Amino acid sequence: MPEIIFGEKKMHCDRGANLRKVLIDHGIYPHNGASQFVNCFGLGSCGTCAVKIIGKVEPLNATEKLRLSMPPHRLEDGLRLACQIRVEADLEVLKFDGFWGQLTGSSR
Repeated sequence: MPEIIFGEKKMHCDRGANLRKVLIDHGIYPHNGASQFVNCFGLGSCGTCAVKIIGKVEPLNATEKLRLSMPPHRLEDGLRLACQIRVEADLEVLKFDGFWGQLTGSSR
């Protein structure tokens, strides 16, 4: 079972589980502030669950490429959408400030 580290929390999930769902099931929202309530609920269209992933994941899919290439995101920032990630191995997940979790000023 892969281990996911998010801040101080560690959790395990089945291989192939959706990262967004695993986090929420463990009481962790990959959304900041009001985006916890105003988001696309895993469709990949809003970009509010953008996170930095440390660990091995599949390459960006078409949904991620499209959403993460539109402001406030930039593909070159290397973020991923938690709702599009299938957990296949141990991961560390980092969340940045901002409504969309985007990298800002000092974060870049």
